Amino acid sequence: MHKWIYLALAFNFYTFSSFAQTALLQNVYNRPVTSLNGEWRYIVDPYENGYYNYRYEPFDQQETPWSSAFFLNSKVQDSTELYFNGKKLGEHIGGFTPFNFEITSLIEDEENFLVVKVDNKRLKEGVPTLNTDWWNYGGITRDVKIIETKPVFIADYFLQLAPDDREKIAGYIQLDGASAGEQVHLSISKLGVEYTAEVDANGLAAIKLKAEDIRYWSLDDPHLYQVTIATDLDVVIDEIGFRSIRTEGSNILLNDKSIYLRGISIHEESPIRGGRGYTLEDAQQLLSWAKELGCNYVRLAHYPHNEHMVRLADQLGMLVWEENPVYWTIDWENADTYQNAENQLAELIARDKNRASVIIWSMANETPNSLARNRFLGKLANFTKATDPTRLISAALEQKDYQGNPAIRTISDPFADIVDVLSFNQYIGWYDGLPEKCQTITWHIEQDKPVMISEFGAGAKQGFHGTKHARWTEEYQEYLYEETLQMLDKVEQIRGISPWILVDFRSPRRVLPDIQDGWNRKGLISNEGNKKKAFFVLQQYYEEKAKATRN
Repeated sequence: MHKWIYLALAFNFYTFSSFAQTALLQNVYNRPVTSLNGEWRYIVDPYENGYYNYRYEPFDQQETPWSSAFFLNSKVQDSTELYFNGKKLGEHIGGFTPFNFEITSLIEDEENFLVVKVDNKRLKEGVPTLNTDWWNYGGITRDVKIIETKPVFIADYFLQLAPDDREKIAGYIQLDGASAGEQVHLSISKLGVEYTAEVDANGLAAIKLKAEDIRYWSLDDPHLYQVTIATDLDVVIDEIGFRSIRTEGSNILLNDKSIYLRGISIHEESPIRGGRGYTLEDAQQLLSWAKELGCNYVRLAHYPHNEHMVRLADQLGMLVWEENPVYWTIDWENADTYQNAENQLAELIARDKNRASVIIWSMANETPNSLARNRFLGKLANFTKATDPTRLISAALEQKDYQGNPAIRTISDPFADIVDVLSFNQYIGWYDGLPEKCQTITWHIEQDKPVMISEFGAGAKQGFHGTKHARWTEEYQEYLYEETLQMLDKVEQIRGISPWILVDFRSPRRVLPDIQDGWNRKGLISNEGNKKKAFFVLQQYYEEKAKATRN
C-alpha cells in the first residue's frame, strides 16, 4: 500500500510562508513515527556564506550547498528554511508551534538528509518584536519526527462538549485524500459511543451526538476517555477529557460550578538542566512544583509551550492559560505582523484544541492602549472566538489610577469589554512603592466579569537574607506576598491569581551584578531548584483557599 510521508517539526518557530505547506497533523504523539531527535551537526554562518559559492554568485535556491544535517546561524530562533535531499521544502517564521511538510516524493531508499537553516534575529515587525524580557533561545528545541500515513488518512479532528449542551459531543473530523461519501467511524467505548459519518467533498464530517452519563473532566477527577477515530485504512487514538467552561457575571464555571484559580506563571525553561524546557521530564518537574505549591491552574507565558505541558496537565487535572506572543509593543499597523500573530494563534489552537486542561486563550501581554492596538487585538479576539467557541479569551492588561486617584486602581481599557476574563498585571510594592503600600490601595472594577491577577511579585535572590524592607532579600519577597494577598482578597470579583513566577529564568535585561546576573529573580524557586520563603506563604494561602472554596 502506498504511503504518504510527512516531516513534522516542532521547533520554537511558527510556519508563515508563501510556500506550499501541509495543514498541521493532529495528534502526532500517537501516530507511527520515526524520531529524528538527538545530536545534530551544525555550522555557524553569520554571513550566510552557505547561500553562495566562492565567487559570491547565488546558488539556485531550490538546491542547498550545506552538507551538514543541521545548519545553524550565529543568531537562532525566529526564521528557518528547510531543505530535504537538496530540495527546499519551505520557510517558517516566528512563534513556538509545530509545522509539517509532505516529503513523499523526495524520500530516497538510503542516505536521506535534512538541512535546517535557522536565524534568531528579532525583527521590529516580528511577533514578538525586538523588546522582550526573556532569553532568546534558538535552534531545534522540540521534537522532529517523520510520520507515515495511508493515502487516505485522518488529518485533523476537534471533539469537545457542545457549548450549548453539556450532554452532546460536537466538532468535526477531517480526512485527507478522501472522496465525498467516504465513511469515518468515531468510537468512545466507555461512553457507549459508536458513530459513523460520511465526509463531504472536502473530506470533512461534522460531529454532534448525544452521549449519556458523561464523566466530566474536572480538577478532582481529570477523567480522560479513549477516543478512536477510524477509516478503512487508518486509525488514530487519543485521550480526551470532556468538560465545559464559561463565565457568568463574576464567576468562572467549570462544569457549571464556580471555581477559584490557584495559579502560577511559568516560563519554558528546564529548571535543573538549564536551557529551553522541552522534555516530558521538564514538564513533570515544573508541574509537580506547581502542584506542591497548591495550584490547580498555570499560566504558560509568554508564548506557546511544548505539548508535553498541556498533555500532562490533562492527566493531572490542572487548568491552563495559553498565550500568543503579542508582547509589549509590536508593529500594530503592519498587516504582515497581524497575519503572523493570527497564524501563531491558529497553530496553537490547532495543536491543543482537544486538551481539556486548556481553558483560556490569551491574546497578549501588557500592550499599551491605542486605536491601532485595539483593532489588532479585536481582530485576534474575533478570530479566536470563531475558531474555538468552547473556551474563554483573555489578555494580561494593565491597571491604572481611578479618576486620577492613585489610592484607587481600576482597569480602563477598551479590550476589557471584549475579554471573557478580566486579567491584569500589577506590581504594587515592587515597581510601585514598598509592600505596605498594598494596605492603602483599593480597587474599583466596573466590569461585571471574573477578575484574575495575571502577575504580581518581587525579585529575590535565593539565600540572600535581610530585613523585610531590604530589596532582593527573601524576606522582602515574602513580605510582599503577605501584603499583596491580603490586598487582593478585598477585590470582590477576584476569581484567581497567577503570580510571577514559579522559577527564576534567564533574561538579558536583568543585569544587576551579584543579584540578577542575567536572571529574572522573581521566581518562588531558584534556578538551582531551591524554594524561597515566599513559596511557603503562597502555599499556605492556597491551602486555605482550597478548604474555603472546595476546588
